[in-house]
Amino acid sequence: MTTAEARPTNDSAVQPALAAIHHVGITVTDLETSAVWYERVFGFRRQFQVRHFGSDAGGYTIVLGPPDSSFTLGLDHHPANPGDGFDATRTGLDHLSFAVASVDALHAWVAHLHSQDVPNSGVYDMDGFPVSLVTFCDPDGVQLELIASHGC
Repeated sequence: MTTAEARPTNDSAVQPALAAIHHVGITVTDLETSAVWYERVFGFRRQFQVRHFGSDAGGYTIVLGPPDSSFTLGLDHHPANPGDGFDATRTGLDHLSFAVASVDALHAWVAHLHSQDVPNSGVYDMDGFPVSLVTFCDPDGVQLELIASHGC
């Protein structure tokens, strides 16, 4: 059986478990502008910079994360990137969503985003879903969202 023919299994004895999402990498047009924006808006800290593994093309990543190091975000520079803007309708990333503790936290985020001059949707409810969210974009137009689940 080839890899394309492999079938998923629901057998937990066979299916390895995932622990969490470790990091997300986003290709950006201006690495320094994006790094400064994510530091300013999210309070992320630069953890390290690394050359792309196995690449002689000159690409590299600035790795950032929150102070608690619960995950990392890699901002990637690819020399072959022609500088095209982000397009969620093309194959690849559609958006990136961060969970927050409560709807009150969403309102606090809206105030923070306004203080940082980041245009955003304000808090809104998802019809038919027990969540509220706020959407906004990074400097390349990548849609980001903050989401809070409603209590039961």
